[in-house]
Amino acid sequence: MIAVIQRVKNASVTIEGKLHSEIGVGLLVLLGIGQDDTQEDIDWLAKKIAQMRIFSDSEQKMNLSVQDVGGDILLVSQFTLFASTKKGNRPSFIEAARPEIAIPLYEKSIAIFSQELGKPIQTGEFGADMQVNLLNDGPVTIIIDSKNRR
Repeated sequence: MIAVIQRVKNASVTIEGKLHSEIGVGLLVLLGIGQDDTQEDIDWLAKKIAQMRIFSDSEQKMNLSVQDVGGDILLVSQFTLFASTKKGNRPSFIEAARPEIAIPLYEKSIAIFSQELGKPIQTGEFGADMQVNLLNDGPVTIIIDSKNRR
């Protein structure tokens, strides 16, 4: 799994002109699910993100997690994170999981992220044409790949 994590002041998802979900302070997590991803990837990624210390403490040092600040998580599926641009000018998405694999893993991800955060999270809608709006705080943007845990 590949996740793009953005620390936000607020974020929202709109689908077909209607507000679908929104959060205040927290993390917008764009999640790409690959062909070889498993429950182990979900468990590792959700725990890592929930405990990642990227919020400022009283001394303005990144020392607090989204849990510590009582923040929220907005989880949005995004298969384009698996784009391969090796050949030509049109990206290939062959490494992204097909919907029959990705949808169950996305649904499990929602449950595990909620469990790790200790409260329900907000989501996008798998496969929908979404408009994602955010106010990146910092800006802080971090990319994590569950297959490359460094």
